[in-house]
Amino acid sequence: MIIVSCSQGKHLAKKVANKIKKPYSELTVKKFPDNEIYLKFNTNVKNKKVMLVQSFYGDINDLITEVLFAADTAKDLKAKSIALVAPYFPYLRQDKRFKPGEAVSLKVIADIIDKFFDEIYIIDPHLHRERTLSHIFKIKAHKLSACKEIADYIKKKIKNPIIIGPDWESYKWAGKVAIYCRCMSYILKKERVSARKVKISLNKKVNLKEKNIVIVDDIISTGHTILQAAKSLRSLGVKNITAICVHGIFSENALQKLKKANINVIATNTIPSSKSKIDISSVISERLR
Repeated sequence: MIIVSCSQGKHLAKKVANKIKKPYSELTVKKFPDNEIYLKFNTNVKNKKVMLVQSFYGDINDLITEVLFAADTAKDLKAKSIALVAPYFPYLRQDKRFKPGEAVSLKVIADIIDKFFDEIYIIDPHLHRERTLSHIFKIKAHKLSACKEIADYIKKKIKNPIIIGPDWESYKWAGKVAIYCRCMSYILKKERVSARKVKISLNKKVNLKEKNIVIVDDIISTGHTILQAAKSLRSLGVKNITAICVHGIFSENALQKLKKANINVIATNTIPSSKSKIDISSVISERLR
């Protein structure tokens, strides 16, 4: 086995290689003046199991092209097998045709990955109607989770936490983290009062005053869900709020908005940022051993 870092996998790939004591190499990836991608392997991959590490943030479509070029090149160079390790994997939210004429991007990307790879590893994929990766990919698909690492961070850094899932979809993460932390967890639920008014409440009655609240979700993108949840929690007397996510996309000035709302934000390093305080390299290395 050899761990090969793509352009957005360097922050994790070398750590993983060191932990499992396997050879490590980086791809050379450049762009020609017209933005075409140039790619080159810098190690011999013949008869080796190649683990390509790529987290899909930033120029997502270029990153997809990059891993497809890399996978096809590795196959041409007689690699034994090719796996994609994707700490954050895109195009999973559009899992059905909501409006006539729409592309079902989940199906499209899955079909492409199936053709180029033998295996795929994804940390906390953003699934809605699909429960497992085996329903999406035909190749071997491994679903990894950062919940234990998030729980370990909470146990070390936050006293007497109460875990909150900002909506029902988030509870699969919030609930699991709470189990690891051995603390209580609750869900915020929405009740539409009128066309313009939505009432938000906890699924159970509890006194949250003077408690250290931790909102847990898989993704923070624009921050809107967290801001809405925090506003509701403040109305219940909450003062200290920390928001923890697996994948910190932080688009549309999300971090500035969350800071202004006095919300402490923490993320794992599936996507590296100033808020990436939780290292998930062990999640990957333990599965690859």
